Amino acid sequence: MPFPLSRRRFLGLAALNSAAALGVTTISTASASAARSPDYSPAVVIGTGYGAAVTALRLGEAGIPTLMLEMGQLWDTPASDGRVYTDMLAPDRRSMWLKERTEMPLSRFLWVDINRDIERYAGVLDRINYDAMSVYVGRGVGGGSLVNGAMAVTPRRSYFEELLPGVDADEMYGTYFPRANAALGVNHIDSAWFETCEAYKFARVSRRHAHNAGLGTTFVPSVYDFGYMEREEAGEVPRSALASEVIYGNNHGKRSLDKTYLPAALGTGNVTIEALREVRAIHRQPGGGYVLTVRELGTDGTVLATREIATRHLFLGAGSIGSTELLLRARETGALSGLGEEIGQGWGTNGNVMLGRANHIWDTTGAIQSGMPALGIDAWDGREQPVFAEVAPVPAGTETWLSLYLAITRNSERGHFTYDAASDSARLRWAADQGQPSIDAAKTLFDEINRVNGTIYRSDLFGGTRVFENRFTYHPLGGLPLGEVTDLYGRVRGYPDLYVTDGSLIPGSTGVNPFVTITALAERNIERVLAEDLA
Repeated sequence: MPFPLSRRRFLGLAALNSAAALGVTTISTASASAARSPDYSPAVVIGTGYGAAVTALRLGEAGIPTLMLEMGQLWDTPASDGRVYTDMLAPDRRSMWLKERTEMPLSRFLWVDINRDIERYAGVLDRINYDAMSVYVGRGVGGGSLVNGAMAVTPRRSYFEELLPGVDADEMYGTYFPRANAALGVNHIDSAWFETCEAYKFARVSRRHAHNAGLGTTFVPSVYDFGYMEREEAGEVPRSALASEVIYGNNHGKRSLDKTYLPAALGTGNVTIEALREVRAIHRQPGGGYVLTVRELGTDGTVLATREIATRHLFLGAGSIGSTELLLRARETGALSGLGEEIGQGWGTNGNVMLGRANHIWDTTGAIQSGMPALGIDAWDGREQPVFAEVAPVPAGTETWLSLYLAITRNSERGHFTYDAASDSARLRWAADQGQPSIDAAKTLFDEINRVNGTIYRSDLFGGTRVFENRFTYHPLGGLPLGEVTDLYGRVRGYPDLYVTDGSLIPGSTGVNPFVTITALAERNIERVLAEDLA
């Protein structure tokens, strides 16, 4: 289904392309540039991910000059190979954020390390490593939308109501989820085409094995343009999802935020984006408003300059890790000493567990696999240990006889963050045994599938002979829980004009891929804030 191109989004895309062509780190339309002050903006949004992008668009539509600060770079300039992003099979410096070796979730094959040495560079994917947990985040204009699998899933209403009981579910499911899905460009796969597409043979094999065990499967909505993917398979357009482009960005077909919300925000003429800007500190001004200490970064991670930016209205959209660290640092250093003890609490992994199954020799999954998942095993309702399992691709370019899954489980365990003064950073307190309920749930489900189909687990994918990998998450949630750190609309308690607008508001779990929930919640919150605080 074609995604409509409004005049506003057209102007924003032109601004993004112009900035890329000129190699600049400040992105705006001409009108926003003319009105911009280098050291003050009425509104500042930290981050350019889902919640941040929603917030900036609605502020811009309301006529409020808004500055967005993004730690990563603008990904819109082809490298010498003609591509903006690198692929998974031959990653280069574009792959990882300031690392000298890739750190992939599936790190081994037949026990051989498949990570590669790379040049240190401000790449698109970061893996933040704590003691017992690692967190993947996107780095760039568009945040996590640049590196996720595009699965745009609305959570079960009953689970949403349980997680966020203070939020009106009728409003969310009647207004804000539909609004988010429309603005994100969510579309659905043609089920008839799915049955014949060679690049989804891997998913059909997993579906058959799940059905043999009496389990249901469901097609998953996506922000990847399935019409484009059909043309990829037909050889009519350059390949992207069918060319091993997943975790390090996607060159064609994906409706990431730099194609949807962000150009629409820029097109209002009131929004400016500054890339390669790291916000390190927040201070409150005596007369109201806030001052930010901001580092200007080079693409090798060096600090080129440090400056201060003042604002009246500050919106934190740096994600579960980034926003939580900023407020935790502000409290512990005394800059915002009135922040409560709830800062840093309620963090979770969305119950993520990755695992692989070894298929029979006759059950080939295909050498070419779409990098964008389109199917999930839905084993949530009516089970003591509910699981929603993405049928994940292994776009290795060769037959692997491997079925891979990212299971999302219901895990009530929560971690928390503390401040480490020596490193001036937040440290995640998460014990390895807190992930055991997720492993138990995934094992119960996939034991059934293996038993019925006569298959076994793969033990060569994650180091040693580990079968279940839950030492990382792609779906970090919580740290600044809605209704605790903030009121029910993201306003930080005790600090007027300070707001949280990202996944840190959601206490640890959504039961599905979370970005649609983050987007819809941000739509709800900013609508109320604009009506009551900025009218």
